[in-house]
Amino acid sequence: MIDKKYQAQIYVTLRPSVLDPVGTAVQSGIEHLGYEKVEGVRIGKYIQLTLCAADEGEASERLHRICDQLLANPVIENYRFELTEIAASVEAGV
Repeated sequence: MIDKKYQAQIYVTLRPSVLDPVGTAVQSGIEHLGYEKVEGVRIGKYIQLTLCAADEGEASERLHRICDQLLANPVIENYRFELTEIAASVEAGV
């Protein structure tokens, strides 16, 4: 079976119950710049990667394992991802 290539965009954020001191500092900086009505600033991580898998289900399963084991701390962080198949013609530059 030929593997397909997928691009993943992964978003890791702190759980709502976890304090975000960096987000608080950024919000304070925004206010000091004179911008009003900005609240709830939270800071997270964005990761982009490409992987090969037989199908989208396999790619999704592998991404969940990668996120749980390395990219996110499941105790304090949530993650979500978007998975897009890379067409062979796009990859070849056609």
